[in-house]
Amino acid sequence: MHFSRKRFGMLHDREIDLYTIDNENGVVVSLTNFGGIITSIRTPDIQGKYANIALCYGSLEDYVKDHAYIGCIVGRYANRINKGVYYSDGQRYQLHCNDGPNHLHGGRRGYNKKIWESEPVREKRGCGVKLSLTSPDGEEGYPGTVDVQVLYLLTPGNELIVEYVAATDMRTIINLTQHSYFNLAGSGTILDHLVRINGSGYTPVDENLIPTGAIDTVDGTIYDLRDERRIEHLFMEAEEGALIDGGFDHNFVLDSDGDLSRTAASLYHPESGRLLEIYTTKPGMQFYTANHLDEEKIGHGGKPFCRHGAVCLETQYFPDSPNQSAFPSVVLEPGHAYKQTTRYRFSVRH
Repeated sequence: MHFSRKRFGMLHDREIDLYTIDNENGVVVSLTNFGGIITSIRTPDIQGKYANIALCYGSLEDYVKDHAYIGCIVGRYANRINKGVYYSDGQRYQLHCNDGPNHLHGGRRGYNKKIWESEPVREKRGCGVKLSLTSPDGEEGYPGTVDVQVLYLLTPGNELIVEYVAATDMRTIINLTQHSYFNLAGSGTILDHLVRINGSGYTPVDENLIPTGAIDTVDGTIYDLRDERRIEHLFMEAEEGALIDGGFDHNFVLDSDGDLSRTAASLYHPESGRLLEIYTTKPGMQFYTANHLDEEKIGHGGKPFCRHGAVCLETQYFPDSPNQSAFPSVVLEPGHAYKQTTRYRFSVRH
């Protein structure tokens, strides 16, 4: 395993670091302590040719201006909260609404826009970076001071492990995720990718993308992704109203039941042979097909992004969980720890 650190830029008179970790199989992961952003994941295809399979920008300035959450850690609460309001112990909390009428991904300046403390980590499992952040009481409307740690660890077995730990001094809510956009071809669209999500349920939403509170079965619907489906065919077969903004932006209820030995989802690109498998302790996954990316956003090397140019597979608790009693609880109490793990396994399939 090899590890390096260099200057990525300056922000608010602070130097921002760019870390690069690689293993003996040639998998290379780069990330920065600004927003906990993964800036690159380079993996080989079946012919041994390398490509970056994670959408990225070319500079720190581009990430500072980004509003698409490219590659970042999202928090304090990933996904949407209806009207930015929730109640706890009879008290009403108003969060900042940055997505029309809703609160999204932590608000106007969530964890994706924070400078995290960082330190290199080398252990038996692999090599990586530990990021730390203190989120003060009242930030974006959330109660409680929360201390957060995120560990990125690349293993010799071509896995990227992401471990989340958080603690609070006051009852609060928390839901963290990693928001990388994957394109296993390294360019073009993801229409020729095959996706599988091990989830027999999903959470239908209203016109503002807020869950109705129901958990519906995927049986007999376009959302049944328990067997591999080509994304292009899903788009073609979808009935009117089944897609959101011309693609997927849906939360799936995973059957893996928090078991890290069971695959939660996979993404496969037949031409390159690249395969991404995801394992998680979290109960849900947001499947998003980059419906709002457009050529106005320019990525690394001056290449423009494109609509449906990537896939997000965001491991998470369910959207609007603080207002949905039937959903798993996202409440974090003082004296208790929030702990979640997601593993990304990179390989090729012939």
